[in-house]
Amino acid sequence: MRLSHTLGRTSVAFDDPNLVSAGGLVPVLALADRAGLRDLADEHLSVPSDKGANAGLKVASLVAGMVAGADSIDDMALLRHGGMSRVFARAYAPSTLGSFLRAFTFGHVRQLDAVASRFLIAVAGLTPLLGTRSGADAVDTAVDTAVDTAVDTAVDTAVDTAGGTAGGYALLDVDDTVIEVHGYAKQGAGFGYSGVRGLNALLATLTVPLTVPLTVPLTVPLATDTSAPVIVAQRLRKGSTGSSRGAARLVADAVRTTQRLLGTTRPVLVRADSAFYGRGPLHAALKGGARVSVTVPMNPAVKQAIATIAEDAWTPIEYTDAVFDQAAGSWISRAEVAEVAFTAFKAKTKAEQVPGRLIVRRIPDLNAEAHRATGQDTLFDTWRFHAFFTTADPAILDTVAADKTHRHHAVIEQVHADLKNSALAHLPSGVFSANAAWLVLAVIAFNLTRAAGTLAATLAAPDLARATTATIRRKLIAVPTRVASSARRVTLHLPRAWPWETAWTTLFDRVSDPPPVLAA
Repeated sequence: MRLSHTLGRTSVAFDDPNLVSAGGLVPVLALADRAGLRDLADEHLSVPSDKGANAGLKVASLVAGMVAGADSIDDMALLRHGGMSRVFARAYAPSTLGSFLRAFTFGHVRQLDAVASRFLIAVAGLTPLLGTRSGADAVDTAVDTAVDTAVDTAVDTAVDTAGGTAGGYALLDVDDTVIEVHGYAKQGAGFGYSGVRGLNALLATLTVPLTVPLTVPLTVPLATDTSAPVIVAQRLRKGSTGSSRGAARLVADAVRTTQRLLGTTRPVLVRADSAFYGRGPLHAALKGGARVSVTVPMNPAVKQAIATIAEDAWTPIEYTDAVFDQAAGSWISRAEVAEVAFTAFKAKTKAEQVPGRLIVRRIPDLNAEAHRATGQDTLFDTWRFHAFFTTADPAILDTVAADKTHRHHAVIEQVHADLKNSALAHLPSGVFSANAAWLVLAVIAFNLTRAAGTLAATLAAPDLARATTATIRRKLIAVPTRVASSARRVTLHLPRAWPWETAWTTLFDRVSDPPPVLAA
């Protein structure tokens, strides 16, 4: 590709009042309106003075800017260009939105948390966001109308029975990440576990298993056995905060929101790393009716339990460099798993003790000799051990399945990366509560974008249901559009031969009752 003309023969003019750089905001904001985003914000937010007036419109403006790619308050100016005023009303100036955020207190952030959880529940009822079929539009989205009735029924049955590698558990992942900041004007900034100066964001994501036991061929490609993760709870904390601080409250909120999304009959499995192995988070999950799967530190009690595992109890698993033996029907692998009964917090009072299973994965320690040479003896000479504690039902998740399910906890790192590649690239304010509100709004924008991707997924573009925010923005949101109006009807003229035209049209059709497409 090259320029068709030299720059000397090319002129530029910013003079078209009818162009919009992000035409995909039209169906996305229509979806947000259907889910009641503005009404929820007006109902639950009580930000005082004139800065809190029209809270619903201001929240919708901030979310729309984030969906379109804004990662700072100044970037909200992209809502006020060209023909935006012809398709959107009341797009506030960045200074107004900044004043609105800085007026937040801790209590107002908690109110916005309530808005985020209620909005997620509402939008999940309108879309196949969690791989389930709730809402009228979801019927044609999870499985396209081109799929025959037999396949359609099989998918429904699979969702209802909650099969999959996770054994039917809804997977709730908890982890924190440090958002790097620069300068000393940020309230709460400090050095955390990552060694960089920033603020700590604690998130809980939800992934729902989906397995399709088909008796007839499936004409729609299903790339995975789970839905894409959504964020069900979030907190912004000081940068120097320990990972587990406040995690019990967040876990309790996340489990409660998950049960409102899926119902109390769907079992929930809370997964976390060793930073969250403590009485607070575990008891919060168990009290809410969930099961847990948490990595444990290699303390003396854990080492003692591992030492009791018999040598013939280890089972080879699918792992790096594993080969499946067809004749024997088993894996030939250098990684093996085993389990032993284990009681967490056994040194505490009986009420605080949690009985369960200790599942251990061992892999060869290729550096054992080097470790001994430096005085760092391992538990055993030839193996490295990774253990986690779980209360999952062994009838649902046996040893191998439980290990595989726990390793998939790393999916939350993809959510962290996605947020940092979009609205959380920066924390825009020096005021801590404003940044905390910004995090909640970024989560709302993330879930809304994810919902739009699931609605737009078609036979031609099935990957949109699991695409990153940046991919959905590039294909569905950042579409240049010329706005025309006639006879009190607005027509959006989009680029001819847009590669994702079918997906965009599908999204538009499923959130609105559109006018007929005009002939070129």
